[in-house]
Amino acid sequence: MTISNAVTWFEIGTERPDEAQRFYGDLFGWSFAEEGTGETSYRTTVGSGAGIGGAIRGTAGTGPNYAIFYVQVTDVAETCRRAEAAGGKVVVPAKTNPNGLTLAHLLDPAGNHIGVF
Repeated sequence: MTISNAVTWFEIGTERPDEAQRFYGDLFGWSFAEEGTGETSYRTTVGSGAGIGGAIRGTAGTGPNYAIFYVQVTDVAETCRRAEAAGGKVVVPAKTNPNGLTLAHLLDPAGNHIGVF
């Protein structure tokens, strides 16, 4: 079965990325590649097998800890518009990062935080 608008990424934000990396590595056997240093690092999962990729993002205490999944969509701005029309809220408007990835964060009507890119 092929799913349109599939969940294709996850991110775990934490002020203690070393501890999170050890926990998820020990618990699930996940390996990570470092893409930054210190508490503001970005550590992506590596390896093959079933499932989606993701990352641990060091927050350096600049916000709460979180776990979020991302849905890959065709048009981020249009998805934001449709989310609001369906009773959701855009909490991080569409933005493009230095790597050219456009993303946004939404809340569903029950207050659950999700991402789209």
